[in-house]
Amino acid sequence: MTESQAHLLIVDDNKVNRLLMSRSVEMLGHRASLAENGRVAMQMLQTGRYDVLLLDIEMPEMDGFEVLEALKADPTLRDLPVIVTSSVEGLDNIVRCIELGAEDYIPKPVNKTLLNARLNSSLEKKRLYDEQKKLLQRFATDEVAKDLNEQGFTIGGRRMTATVLFCDIRDFTALSEDMSPEATIELLNTFYTLMFDAVTGHGGIVSLMVGDGLMALFGAPQALENSAQSAASAAQEMRDMMGVLNQERDAMGESMIKVGFGIATGEVVAGYAGTDARATYTCIGKTVNLAARLEAHTKVAGHTILCDLQTQRALVDGEGSAPLSPVQFKGFSEALDVFAL
Repeated sequence: MTESQAHLLIVDDNKVNRLLMSRSVEMLGHRASLAENGRVAMQMLQTGRYDVLLLDIEMPEMDGFEVLEALKADPTLRDLPVIVTSSVEGLDNIVRCIELGAEDYIPKPVNKTLLNARLNSSLEKKRLYDEQKKLLQRFATDEVAKDLNEQGFTIGGRRMTATVLFCDIRDFTALSEDMSPEATIELLNTFYTLMFDAVTGHGGIVSLMVGDGLMALFGAPQALENSAQSAASAAQEMRDMMGVLNQERDAMGESMIKVGFGIATGEVVAGYAGTDARATYTCIGKTVNLAARLEAHTKVAGHTILCDLQTQRALVDGEGSAPLSPVQFKGFSEALDVFAL
């Protein structure tokens, strides 16, 4: 199939109409597949890839209105352009089709010139939408992309239970003083490559990068079976990977990199912060503050990974954690239990 050629699915219970429409589509330079009713069309849409749907309304088993409703309810299909081609008359029917998501409505018998114009318009909109999806996949995590596709974009947040992880390179300023700018950037890129892989590998997303540190979320925007365990496993994997990296740096005579991790679980307000022009997915709340305090406390406690009580209780191997002395963190009214992993 050439770049300009599209694959259309023609849905009509009348065999003559299907064949004539198929011929018209092929004369316009596109490829056509045929379905005799809505039920067959939905089955084909689940297994094949189509650029535009040409849909009749009056059909047995599953009519055009029911197909439009099914497409609208399916996040993977609701953006497929649909052009209704029907002999059903009446403004109410046209309005209903448009309200259910149809891109356009062409009365039968279909005028070929009009069909070509409507197809070109629909295909151009689909091309732009596909480009948007590619950009979204490039600049957003899979979880955020899925949330945008399912929920849409809205500035604001919603309350949920999640786990927050903070990670930071200890004494990075002193470490980078004897390094060239190029070597410093290369070190940070290596650090982020390893950290991103561990976070995403356990179902989390990196929400924030600041200098030599990052904040990761587990259980938001997509729920996880055990967000605390996912975050702890990610931190332990990061720690192990940094150990391997330090072996390589030691062999080259370079300084060791020490990192600290703070993990807290609880209620957060998560969502898109910013403006319609520029926004990021993030979360706020005491759980976020506690995770940051725990990460900073790793320098005092002498442990690489610290977590709060709610995280420790959710761990599959919670008994393997070591309780430390309760700590009175800034911004919290009472001393909190702290555990080393």
